[in-house]
Amino acid sequence: MPLTEPLATALLLATFGALLVVSVLSSRFTERVSVPVALVFLLLGIFAGSEGVGGIAFADYRFAFRLGTIALVLILFDGGFNTPMVAVRRTIRPAGVLATLGVAAVAGLVALGAHGWGFAWPEALVLGAIVSSTDAAAVFAVLRGSGLHLKRRVGATLEVESGVNDPMAVILTMVFTENLRQPGGAELWRIPLEVLVQLVVGLAAGLALGLGGRALLARLRLPAVGLYPAATLGIACIAFGLATLFDGSGFLAVYIAGLVLGNGPLPYRAGIVRVHDALAWLSQITMFLILGLLVFPSRLSTVAWAGLGLTLFLAFVARPLVVWFFLLPFGYKRHEVAYIGWVGLRGAVPIVLAIYPVLVGVPGATRIFDTVFFIVVLGALIPGSTVPWVTRHLGLERAEPPPPPALLAIESRHQLQGELTSHHVTATLAVCGVPLGEVPWPDGAAAVLVVRGRTLVPATPDVVLQPDDHVYVLADAADRPLIHLLFGQAEGE
Repeated sequence: MPLTEPLATALLLATFGALLVVSVLSSRFTERVSVPVALVFLLLGIFAGSEGVGGIAFADYRFAFRLGTIALVLILFDGGFNTPMVAVRRTIRPAGVLATLGVAAVAGLVALGAHGWGFAWPEALVLGAIVSSTDAAAVFAVLRGSGLHLKRRVGATLEVESGVNDPMAVILTMVFTENLRQPGGAELWRIPLEVLVQLVVGLAAGLALGLGGRALLARLRLPAVGLYPAATLGIACIAFGLATLFDGSGFLAVYIAGLVLGNGPLPYRAGIVRVHDALAWLSQITMFLILGLLVFPSRLSTVAWAGLGLTLFLAFVARPLVVWFFLLPFGYKRHEVAYIGWVGLRGAVPIVLAIYPVLVGVPGATRIFDTVFFIVVLGALIPGSTVPWVTRHLGLERAEPPPPPALLAIESRHQLQGELTSHHVTATLAVCGVPLGEVPWPDGAAAVLVVRGRTLVPATPDVVLQPDDHVYVLADAADRPLIHLLFGQAEGE
């Protein structure tokens, strides 16, 4: 007997809440065993599914596709919002090549491997296209959620590539799926033209919405602070929707919109950052839980050997070979190329793309979906779980001071004169061991607060700076070079 309202809604919320809490708590476990947290969310979804202990019957591919798309929009917007523009300028050429020609090359190599594992060429091409791009959600989660501080160029290359490589994968998947549905119906010569249109329209929409949103928020006087992140969320949705409606890449548009907004002056910036970070994590958890519910473990045994073989081929041959071929001309060192080739993580994007052939109803779509899922799970375990070890083994971890145990931020609707920056005091700094009153401050500059362990110390003139202190300094932007000379680079830069 079906449940009536409000019992049905209560059961739905209780079940989702329990899965959400378990997913959040499991993130502590993933830190200890170096397993990507997204994989745990995915496995929890399987555990709760129709063939798991939870017994939740779910096979709504259309709903999962829409939910996955919304989640990716929020994740990409947050990724762009937190990416410094200087990192994009430094790596846009190599990352752009990997995101276009590199994706096409990986798709071709994986298709070749899939054909060798018994897939007919039309199915092999669809499979190769689906797993051809790295996943922004997986890359952002590993690089930002594991506490790793990569060398700037390497980390920026991975993040920018994963943020802009979805258009090529989407177009290839659509074209080859049409070819599978109607053999000979796809016009392969149109792929370069469609890629160009998607990139141009997506870039234009993202820039227009980002710049327009920045100007709008600077002039608006909203009655509540919470309305500002609601406005940026609306901008993200509009960027994706408009670009897609005009045959552009909505994923690229939302990433660019977040990039432009995040690198400009915004009112209540710290609050906006916190809201979008929370939305991105909620999106990751929800998306992977739902995608896990779609999986029927009993079907995976039929694609296990093919999935294992293709995972190893993708991790050890296809991705490293393509990255080596396209990145060496840009002056990357060999260990940097090896690292970028290894950390080409797959995640939700391939699984969401794998739903499309199922929705269209092409032959072999279920087999393709199960194989893609197998590749994503094994790919998260093989390259994903080794990322911290490989980072340190190749010497690509950047030395960073410990984060301050307390954060001080000033939020305002207007752009304020002056900057509040945090600096980690080391024994090598000239100001270490010096009372604040004797520091040669620029005119108008001063220490505001000293964080010493778990103690907040008022920045009075007689306070002597000690190693491992975190000192907050208020100064004009023009005095930044002198402040850096005294206290070193600001934390977070």
